[in-house]
Amino acid sequence: MAIVVSNRRVADDVFLLTAEGRFAGKMGQFYMLRASERYPLLSRPISIFDLTEDRIGFLCRIAGEGTRLISQLKPGDPLRMEGPFGNGFPPLTGKTAFIGGGIGIAPFYFALKTAPQADVYLGFSREAYMVEEFRQASAGRTIVDVGGSILDRADFDAYDTIIACGPHPMLKAVQQKQASAGSRAKVYVSLENRMACGIGACLVCSVKCRDGRKKACTDGPVFSVEEVVFA
Repeated sequence: MAIVVSNRRVADDVFLLTAEGRFAGKMGQFYMLRASERYPLLSRPISIFDLTEDRIGFLCRIAGEGTRLISQLKPGDPLRMEGPFGNGFPPLTGKTAFIGGGIGIAPFYFALKTAPQADVYLGFSREAYMVEEFRQASAGRTIVDVGGSILDRADFDAYDTIIACGPHPMLKAVQQKQASAGSRAKVYVSLENRMACGIGACLVCSVKCRDGRKKACTDGPVFSVEEVVFA
């Protein structure tokens, strides 16, 4: 349980929620959040956007009833949360790039505390948001694209480590680009699969991999890009 400190809209259907309390977590992990004990039945998986000694932040997009209710929480309201879950990002070695599409930018703000020199690529289909916050957090370059493909701006050969998070079509394109470029970079994708439990019991977040089915919540959500079989 946490107490909401602020909850502000940053774009259409996107809001930044900050809660007070002492929480653990590492870059790339997520929490299961809910606004009410009883409704809706299932919590929602939301990546850690920021984490300090006494506060935690989540960048959320309204995608259904659960996230709509979370978006309506006000300062002083309780936030029900469990976590952290997931394997998180791997060690970031050498020159690093973060590539985020839409709400997939969320985990990279916290990651910049570990890798402030990383280059950040932010892609949006319509309205850009949180760009200035990323520019202030990063000592590397922050490249923004609205309405195009952010992947066109990234030279995979320029990096040792690349982590991408966004919708599945974008991550499939990351896989295809890495395969065609044959770069030396270690490339990882953080999946945005639907989840119900967060602990590997329900199998809702099943991921097809080259060596069989895996669970995004416990085996991931971060996978080597070569490992995942995109439909």
